[in-house]
Amino acid sequence: MQFHLNGFRPDDPMIEPAAEGAPRVDLPEAVDVLIIGSGPAGLVLAAQLSQFPSITTRIVERRAGPLLMGQADGVACRTVEMFNAFGLSERLLREAYWVNETVFWRPDADNRGAIRRTGRVQDTETGISEFPHVIVNQARVQEYLLDLMRRSAQRLEPDYGLEVVDVQRVDTDEYPVHVTLRRTDGARSGETVAVRARYVVGCDGARSRVRTVIGQTLNGDAANHAWGVMDALAVTDFPDIRLKAAIQSASKGNLLIIPREGGYLVRFYVDLGEVTPENRDAIKQTTVERIIETAQGILHPYSLDVKEVAWFSVYEVGQRLTSRFDDAVASDGTSREPRVFIAGDACHTHSAKAGQGMNVSMQDGFNLGWKLGAVLQGRSHTSLLRSYSDERQPVAQELIDFDKEWSAMMAAPPKDPAHPEAGGVDPAELQAYFVRAGRYTAGVATRYRPGALTGDSTHQSLAQGFTIGTRFHSSPVVRIADARPMHFGHVARADGRWRLYAFADASGKALEAFCDQLASSPESVVRLATPAGADVDSVFDLRAVLQTPHREVRLDDLHASLLPRRGRYRLVDYEKAFTSDASTDIFNERGIDRERGALVVVRPDQYVAHVLPLDAFDELNAFLKPIFLTDPISQNR
Repeated sequence: MQFHLNGFRPDDPMIEPAAEGAPRVDLPEAVDVLIIGSGPAGLVLAAQLSQFPSITTRIVERRAGPLLMGQADGVACRTVEMFNAFGLSERLLREAYWVNETVFWRPDADNRGAIRRTGRVQDTETGISEFPHVIVNQARVQEYLLDLMRRSAQRLEPDYGLEVVDVQRVDTDEYPVHVTLRRTDGARSGETVAVRARYVVGCDGARSRVRTVIGQTLNGDAANHAWGVMDALAVTDFPDIRLKAAIQSASKGNLLIIPREGGYLVRFYVDLGEVTPENRDAIKQTTVERIIETAQGILHPYSLDVKEVAWFSVYEVGQRLTSRFDDAVASDGTSREPRVFIAGDACHTHSAKAGQGMNVSMQDGFNLGWKLGAVLQGRSHTSLLRSYSDERQPVAQELIDFDKEWSAMMAAPPKDPAHPEAGGVDPAELQAYFVRAGRYTAGVATRYRPGALTGDSTHQSLAQGFTIGTRFHSSPVVRIADARPMHFGHVARADGRWRLYAFADASGKALEAFCDQLASSPESVVRLATPAGADVDSVFDLRAVLQTPHREVRLDDLHASLLPRRGRYRLVDYEKAFTSDASTDIFNERGIDRERGALVVVRPDQYVAHVLPLDAFDELNAFLKPIFLTDPISQNR
């Protein structure tokens, strides 16, 4: 990481200098963004907005304090990539359980009353991400984000003990969203608080009050199948207790085992059978003793002695989705500027089997956060905010479709070779589907459709491994100035900036010409969108990867754009130029055209926006102009 830019600081570089007036103790009467709910979506959104000191952000939560025990626990590879941009991945990886392999168990062919292992596979395919799929309690994930917010210039902390009563739009007001809150804490319970906001985001869960106010409903059907889930400390002779395990028994139901962080704790998802109108109430009242007993039956002939249950619940599988994630369509059907948004469980719910709920929710917050930042800082027009629902709603729909199929397979009994007419799922088919679905469970299957923020595929062949609309897939490189080997994707921080990754052509002349145009052309959107007096890379972060080995590159031969001067002392930034790693050539690994090179444009949320030739300066400007205001000094609020 870089620090000391504006003067030597002997203190912790992970703590930003406090912005003027921070911390703000009392809830202001007017804010830029009011976030309702401090779950995963709300906290990622708040963490992103906390990186912009000029934006007044507050987050309110009905609970009296931070979450102590969360239900979600799976953190997908893509989410770890996002956490790395926030500077949180090392802490997460140190504490979490790493899901390296998954095993499959089915009824023993010779004794269908017992189970035996029939398969063992790598949990995520090789090369899908530099980060693993991990398990850590949701409360810990949220604590990482809370700590980041506390260390930000805003010193942002949630306001606890406040629930939403009403949300109204008054478009004639500079702060058009009027929110009425009610205190839930003991001493002041029942008191109401009024807050006016430029934007409100409802991250208030499946029973969202904000969703109701904007006229959206969760639509979908329950799968009519119940599961019991418990986190337990247990003694067992089951040999795969520290591996993720999908277990199908002949007649006792199915079981999914997820080892937890710490080396001892294990989560059990226990099949409680089909739900009917007649048994629904009884299933809701299932005791932890019955969950344990059912798990013991499924694991036969292995024993399971549960010593302590840290938490348990019973739920009915269901996938539901709203038609929009904002209030851009008024109650009379007319279109308007979106001012109220919903994210996470407020607009989509999933089963726990695919581990998607928390991960998709956090990606909602990441997608919306940088867009709100761009609009409130005056960098982009308010129309940018329409892209949030347009992008995230189809992604949620696609994941729900996958989740339905995967949940149905997990709940189905195994096929009995002696009685194929009875139906069920072939265990080999279950294992094969798990492998095919790996990109979904790793969180890297998302692909945004062509649109204002995602270019067409005309020049995709120049960088085949950086698929437009998907997240930027990192690869090893060497930083030229200090010969440091690192992952190229790790240069991106969650700071709201766009990335221009220029991969040099064979001669280097096209790269040189591109840098010249970027820096000096009067038509350059990069220059026009950068506020007067701001660092040259404050909006667009230009980085280059050369083909020449790092020991053969002289720093003074680099273009001035790759050695920009920054901060109040105009210090030289030496971290803009890279070459291929000696063992892994990024040009080969990501299919980059060596002769022509390529420009890869990456959004602030790490998704590839466009791939262009280095000499396609007019095309770059044409793509960026509709996104950015060329008068960034004015505050577009």
